[in-house]
Amino acid sequence: MSSTFWLTNVRLESGYDVDQGIITGTKTECNHLLIKEGKIAKILPSTEAITDNLPKKDVKQQLVLPSFIEKHCHLDKTLLSDRWRAVTPVKNIFERLEIEKTTLPNLETTTQERAESLLNIYQQSGVTHVRTHVDIYPEVGLKNLEEVQKALQSFEGKLSYEIVAFPQHGLLRTKAKDLVREAVRQGASLVGGVDPATVDGDIEASLQEMVEIAVEGNAGIDLHLHDADHLGIFTMKRLAQLTKEAGLQGKVSISHAFGLGDISAAQAEAMADILADAGITIITSVPLGRKFPPVQLLHRKGVEVAVGCDNIFDVWSPFGNGDILERASRLAEISGWVYEQSLAQTLSFITGGKTPLNDQGEQIWPKVGDDADLVVVDATCSAETIARRSKRVATIFQGEIVSGTL
Repeated sequence: MSSTFWLTNVRLESGYDVDQGIITGTKTECNHLLIKEGKIAKILPSTEAITDNLPKKDVKQQLVLPSFIEKHCHLDKTLLSDRWRAVTPVKNIFERLEIEKTTLPNLETTTQERAESLLNIYQQSGVTHVRTHVDIYPEVGLKNLEEVQKALQSFEGKLSYEIVAFPQHGLLRTKAKDLVREAVRQGASLVGGVDPATVDGDIEASLQEMVEIAVEGNAGIDLHLHDADHLGIFTMKRLAQLTKEAGLQGKVSISHAFGLGDISAAQAEAMADILADAGITIITSVPLGRKFPPVQLLHRKGVEVAVGCDNIFDVWSPFGNGDILERASRLAEISGWVYEQSLAQTLSFITGGKTPLNDQGEQIWPKVGDDADLVVVDATCSAETIARRSKRVATIFQGEIVSGTL
């Protein structure tokens, strides 16, 4: 059971400073938060005395924000805790898949050990929820799923998670549908897929299979879609149609969705309407050197958008450090979001939409009854946190300190 205690002297955002109609900064106030049964049970101004004898943890006027969500990682792929190696050159994605298939089973470290190394980094960086893809293909069966589940179980009570049964080598191409079905029965909550056109070679059959498995297993879908331009757009449109027909609105995501970055603004507006109508989420890793979905446009049109780290030191990339805040900061920098409000609103893409202030500068988080999933940050406001990638002092999940100290 979660502890009951007071977080005292908590700095919370309370509004924007405005000068002649221009936002010039963020106002903050100090408060005391009563944490009970994993929730925020009471919020008091710091000027008001606490009259009970419950334990107190002094935040020392440091900023508290909603904790972070990692929407795209591969716990089974990371090489963290194993020896250094750069990426081996290949001619195409299929050669890369073969290298991965032979490399991972022959490492000195186990999948569980490497996954736990990455989960530790996530905790320290303020993450309390993880969506991980787990490779499913005939040669490995469900071994990756079992190893990742062991790693996640070792973090029980420290974070929440979702698992995507991910046929990295192709759902149709490797005839993996029965394995994916079994993975869903064994605890995966989403059905994965990858490039129905260029990997599976059949857009319609691949999407139909994904939807069928998801409906049968009462699961969601997370499709990796790298296909560019109008090939990617055609695939998204068809997935949106199938999503509505199957009643899966709100349960489907498209990761990467590069095609959205390849089309005109007018075409992107039209696609945003289609995606919003189908309740499809777009997840971007904010790649360098590649056009990616127009996040601001999608958000404005009502499409849920999330940021994820994706590759973190694996056979696909030697880069990545598991800091989702750094990835959000990259999004703001590339997008030219340099003003107080636009920087602050970037936070929503790594918190499941939670921000301390709305567009009008009204405080909307935290409220009594909210989950006590928090991160204590060495910063004065959300905007500074995003821009300066501020130090995370402590991470709290369901009312328990799971990283750092107070």
